[in-house]
Order: sequence, then C-alpha cells, then structure tokens
Amino acid sequence: MFKKLFKKEKSETVYAHATGEFIPLSDVPDPVFNQKMMGEGIAIKPTNGTIVAPISGEIIQLADTLHAFGIRSELGQEILVHIGLETVALKGEGFKALAAMGDKVEKGDGIIQVDLAYIEEHAASTIVPMVVTNSADGKFEFEWKEVTETIAGKTEVFTTSSKS
Repeated sequence: MFKKLFKKEKSETVYAHATGEFIPLSDVPDPVFNQKMMGEGIAIKPTNGTIVAPISGEIIQLADTLHAFGIRSELGQEILVHIGLETVALKGEGFKALAAMGDKVEKGDGIIQVDLAYIEEHAASTIVPMVVTNSADGKFEFEWKEVTETIAGKTEVFTTSSKS
C-alpha cells in the first residue's frame, strides 16, 4: 500500500587495475589526466605487466595498439584504462591482448599483458591511469579509499554510487 518515495541508491566498488604504487590522478605527468579532462580516477605505477579488469562488465573499447581499453559496468560507468603515457606511438609493440572487444569480464580478469621494460625504454612512463570517462555529467558520486600500494583485482580504490 505504501509507495516508495525515494529511489534506491546503487553503488559499485572499483578495484586496482594493476599491482603497484597508487598515484593520485593529480600527480600523473600528463595534463589530459591530471586536469581530469577524461574524467575522475586514479593511476598506478605497475610492478608487473598484467593489467586487469577493475570491475565486472563488458569490454567496450580495445585500442588497435592495445595501449588502452574500456569497460562498461552494470551501473553504467565507462572506465578507461590507459597503459603508460605516450604509448600509442608504440603501435602495439610490448602489449598482448588477453581479452577482446565485446567480452564479458569479471573483476580481476587479465585484459592486457605488458612488457614493462619495453614500455620504460620506449615511452614516457609506465604509469597506468584509470578514469571514469562519463563522470563529468554528475551521475556518479565517488568515495575514495586510502591506498598506497595495490594488488590487481583485489585492492579497493574507490566506490561510485548513482541514484536511479
């Protein structure tokens, strides 16, 4: 008999996309990321080359050069993971795909294997930013976790919530 007066808030936890050192987005040495032109997020300086799905969802973007991929979550977050800085110029060298466009993936599934030594030698940085590209519309609220070191697919880095 009672109608719900409030919409239920939905939330998702986003996990580390790599094992390594947590870096605030503001400290990434690239204005596209540190000025949040692509959206809110975090970055990691990886200590191994396995880059994983930070959340369960569908691979909606996989760059031909394998330097970046995008996942859409159940909540509708569109998360971009960009592997290294100025890595598009490598034309796929040093990267191996572990997933494909359209794949349904679970949090922690390997998406890209990276030769970090090759990236270190041939690109500007091995830092791996992760941003929610559709965060600028105000649909999501972020709750940031206090993190210094990360384990891929295991360390919680932030939670987003959306009202539907």
